[in-house]
Amino acid sequence: MSEPTNENRFLKQVPDGDSRERLVCGDCGWIHYDNPKIIVGAVCTWEDKLLLCKRAIEPRVGYWTMPAGFMEEGETAEEGAAREAYEEACADIEVGKLLAVYSVPRISQVHLIYRAKLKHPAFQPGPESTDVKLVTWDEVPWNDLAFPSVHWALEHFRSVEGKEEFSPFVTPPYAIEAMRRHPHPS
Repeated sequence: MSEPTNENRFLKQVPDGDSRERLVCGDCGWIHYDNPKIIVGAVCTWEDKLLLCKRAIEPRVGYWTMPAGFMEEGETAEEGAAREAYEEACADIEVGKLLAVYSVPRISQVHLIYRAKLKHPAFQPGPESTDVKLVTWDEVPWNDLAFPSVHWALEHFRSVEGKEEFSPFVTPPYAIEAMRRHPHPS
């Protein structure tokens, strides 16, 4: 009799004590949990301007975004936001308070967005950006922003600008339901 291949060792089943179907190894019982990805980023400012990056990579190449990306293992969310600013804009930032938490269930992501200040106005495109610039509120390219979360973060940032104490924005249930019905390009 031949050994089972990797493809058929894993079976979809509801493990004991669980309520969802998971991939379970038929040999050893190991359970694969496929959980949401965490995105970390920051609305970065220098004086009265916002730092934006033009994406050099998919998805949404050529569109503008704030520095953000996948959190890596072994780092805090704040460290991840600072790393993303450096990778995308070669920017050294001081990460401040949490600005927003966005749930994006259609692509299984949770976004943690912080307020941040550039430590100095030196920046340039990193390998994931074709252009990086500081813009005033009136110069934000609203029609060319890469993702809905960029819109949300910038709008929320403006609503709490200058306030030391504020409540982070959390995606309201009606917005989550709307995203499920009318997905925006990821």
